[in-house]
Order: sequence, then C-alpha cells, then structure tokens
Amino acid sequence: MLAARIELLETRVALERLIAEYAHAFDGRDEHLLRTIWHEGALLDLGAAFGSYQGIAAIIESAHSNWASMPHMHHWMANAVLDIDGETATGRVAVDCLCTHVEMGQVQISGLYHDRFERRDGRWAFTERRFELHFLTPLAGWKAVAGAEASV
Repeated sequence: MLAARIELLETRVALERLIAEYAHAFDGRDEHLLRTIWHEGALLDLGAAFGSYQGIAAIIESAHSNWASMPHMHHWMANAVLDIDGETATGRVAVDCLCTHVEMGQVQISGLYHDRFERRDGRWAFTERRFELHFLTPLAGWKAVAGAEASV
C-alpha cells in the first residue's frame, strides 16, 4: 500500500516536471530539452491558430517556426489535473503565455492543454498534447521598462 502511494506521488512529480520542461524548452528555445519530453510518434496539436504536428521531427520544426514568429515566450502552466492509471496518464493544464510576436507585438495567449502521457521502458513522456485556445490578445501599448527583453 505504501509503495503504491509513493509510486503515485513519484509519477505525479515526473508528469509535472514534463509540463514544466515543455514551458522551459519553448521559452528558452532549447531544442535538446524539447526533444526529450516526447515519445516517438507523439502528437502536438496546437489547433487552427498554430497547427498540428505528428512526430518529434515535426514538433521540433514547429518550434523553430514558432520561435521565428514569436522570438520571446513566457509560459505559465497552472492548475494541473492529472489522472494516472498504471503506465498511462491524462492531464489538463491551464496555460497563460506572454509573447513578443513579430507582427502583432506583445500578445497574451491563454488556453488549456489536454495531455496524454505514457511510461515506456521506465520513462514518462508526452504521447499527445492538444491545445484549446481560449484567447489570443494583442496588448496594445504594452511595453517593458526594465529587464533582459525590455528593448525588444
């Protein structure tokens, strides 16, 4: 009983880390980290606004495209609801992302990720991540006055 409870907690921590690594990979433009969080054949479906990508190579290609159009991203993931069932899990995670878009300037993107995870050979990773866009809002007049990206 105790071992099962510890396993459940360790799994939850591993899944929460994957969610955070996704944000850090996109925000830090870290292709290596981004590659490590998916299983082969995974799906990243960002919806009509940002496209759908099957497989790690396509996901990496989408990241480069997003980095070109939004060179600065700051994701905040919150309110993760994770359901774990042995070697698989599902999750819902709220996201708020402040971006510098090359055409629109500063924008706020908010929505909900619907996730599927699997543990294969002892390693948890995403098998599917679908984004439900709640809103994309240009932030007219928004300008940073201090910080590393203030002049961007």
